[in-house]
Amino acid sequence: MATASVTFKSREDHRKQLELEEARKAGLAPAEVDEDGNEINPHIPQYMSSAPWYLNAEKPSLKHQRKWKSDPNYTKSWYDRGAKLFQANKYRKGACENCGAMTHDKKSCMERPRNVGAKWTNVNIAPDEKVESFELDYDGKRDRWNGYDASTYTRVIADYEAREEARKKYLKEQQLKKLEEKDTEKDDENAGSEDEEDDLRIDEAKVDESAQMDFAKVEKRVRTTGGGSTGTVRNLRIREDTAKYLLNLDVNSAYYDPKTRSMREDPLPDADPNDKFYVGDNQNRLSGQALEFKQLNIHAWEAFEKGQDIHMQAAPSQAELLYKSFKIKKEMLKSEHKDKIIEKYGNAASEDTIPRELLLGQSEREIEYDRTGRIIKGQDVALPKSKYEEDVFINNHTSVWGSWWKDHQWGYKCCKQTIKNSYCTGLAGIEAAEASADLMKANMARKEAAEDEPVQHEEKRLATWGTDVPQDLVLNEKKLEESLKKETARRKEEKDERKRKYNVKWNDEVTAEDMEAYRMKRIHHDDPMKDFLN
Repeated sequence: MATASVTFKSREDHRKQLELEEARKAGLAPAEVDEDGNEINPHIPQYMSSAPWYLNAEKPSLKHQRKWKSDPNYTKSWYDRGAKLFQANKYRKGACENCGAMTHDKKSCMERPRNVGAKWTNVNIAPDEKVESFELDYDGKRDRWNGYDASTYTRVIADYEAREEARKKYLKEQQLKKLEEKDTEKDDENAGSEDEEDDLRIDEAKVDESAQMDFAKVEKRVRTTGGGSTGTVRNLRIREDTAKYLLNLDVNSAYYDPKTRSMREDPLPDADPNDKFYVGDNQNRLSGQALEFKQLNIHAWEAFEKGQDIHMQAAPSQAELLYKSFKIKKEMLKSEHKDKIIEKYGNAASEDTIPRELLLGQSEREIEYDRTGRIIKGQDVALPKSKYEEDVFINNHTSVWGSWWKDHQWGYKCCKQTIKNSYCTGLAGIEAAEASADLMKANMARKEAAEDEPVQHEEKRLATWGTDVPQDLVLNEKKLEESLKKETARRKEEKDERKRKYNVKWNDEVTAEDMEAYRMKRIHHDDPMKDFLN
């Protein structure tokens, strides 16, 4: 590949450059790398790979073939019609006074004018519209279909269908009128006339079958470009079948190869399997004889790698025969292996009874016992033990840890302690633990009983100047009424000092009735009914 910069080369350098390019095209030399580290295809023509002289390209690159002046801000997207962003619950400052949206003012509001706007009612606040701005490029500004919603075309189709239905209905009515007129005029005609009337009842919308039954017609073309005459069949495809690439028009759906007319994946994977007529070419490749042929090929490849002289394309019959014999030998080996396992370990799934000697555990070993069951002759059956120490007692214990369980705790059965590796205390420890538990229960019961009894405080009555009220104190009711009136008058004077006289006579004597009146008239700030008192 020629470099981008135009420099003078000698004949030897030019020859070496041509040899290098030929080696790169043949795959003998590594491909040339551009400034980004990507390999450049050596088969690209020189007039495309060489950059113009005015670009001053020092290294080989293909950037001059790309569109480097494209503005990333340009877009071909369109406004999201009808999109809403946020809907408030109350009026916001600066929003539209009519509907309450923040994206426009009252002058440009497109909603019906309300009698009382949302600014004063705070009811039915309209959501904010999505405001967008685009910088369209040259093609985007001149694209007449930019922003077109294809779903709106359904209304055009509905209008045409309604018009077609009305036209068919009108034609049918006209035909019925003609038939009724002929029936009234020719009541005595023969059966031939009735056949003609039946022909008139054919709907105009019915397709003429004779026009589509000539698909097998052969048309001759003479003196074509290639020479000679050719015969072509006009139409062999049934028009009722839908093409594969029309089943799903999504660009990210299954890939369709137009050269081989194949679509391996399922174009409608989420559809109901009962309603699908076509599920992809892989369905045919992974089922039936295609799968068997695939396994035959795999067996031929593996056998060839292991040294057998077998080739699927050169000798297909030999490969198929070897594959059949291989399957038979494989089944025989599997059955032999299964029989050996059953013979060695037995078959728990079979209904055959287990031998008596296996059930009772009989053996040829001779053991002699006395009347008490002790062994006199022979060796007893040794019980299997684990790798851990068993029946090892520590710290004066007579039982192992975990032999006792109480209140979700493990312990020793001999002393009923729940502390591991503790020293055994025996029965004395058990009695002490029970005594401490009983004492704890008694203390807890006493504490609960003490908490249930309310603490009674003696209410002290205070007499004059805070002294205790004697038990034999008797108040005079008349003096108490007079003291109450004096206390009421004093309080009124405190609220309105304008009624207080200049010459005030104070009486320093305070009787028990005065003190009782003061207590009765005193305002308690903690009293919730203090505002309703005098």
